[in-house]
Amino acid sequence: MTATMLDKPAVEDRTSSLPLRLILAPAGAAPALIDGAWWPRSRDLTAELPSLTALLDPLWGRITRVTVNPTFWPVIPRKVPVAGHVVHVGWFKAEQDPHKLLLLSYTTGRWDLLVIPPETGPATAARLMAAATDPSQCLTASGLIQEAELFRIAAEADWDSTRETVWDSEGGHDTRRPTSRTPAGAVIDHVATPAKGM
Repeated sequence: MTATMLDKPAVEDRTSSLPLRLILAPAGAAPALIDGAWWPRSRDLTAELPSLTALLDPLWGRITRVTVNPTFWPVIPRKVPVAGHVVHVGWFKAEQDPHKLLLLSYTTGRWDLLVIPPETGPATAARLMAAATDPSQCLTASGLIQEAELFRIAAEADWDSTRETVWDSEGGHDTRRPTSRTPAGAVIDHVATPAKGM
């Protein structure tokens, strides 16, 4: 087996070769708080926005402006060059949900996408994508993220409980009688129970 070591790390544009992780609400669906979900691969808007807008431009009209909440985006460029035009990027801290991306097109209108954190596991991301495009859903972007986190915690607790049950059923539990933790000769005070009528 041979290993090749590079003096400099290879730099590649990971986002252009990988498929875009995006789901949109069905056309003609009732207006909702969220129009779809986007699961970027990083928190780099300069790298992530070109592929997103390239896909959305033919569907929604040329995307000219994007706004984010800076809470989860470490660098917010003022402009991002995309295929044939420039997208202006702005931010609103208090006015915009931190888990939402707002896209504007001069010709068609506005869309709100849930931004699934890049580090999210595939199962949770799939659940969030389904919830974001569910026409009966009435949660905000942050509400969807909180709901998914509660579901994940409950699933982990259930998984731990299941593993413990399997462990016990396979003989993993300690069948010996627990030993006393009280040192020999120690005196344990008991609180007297109050007499009736006191």
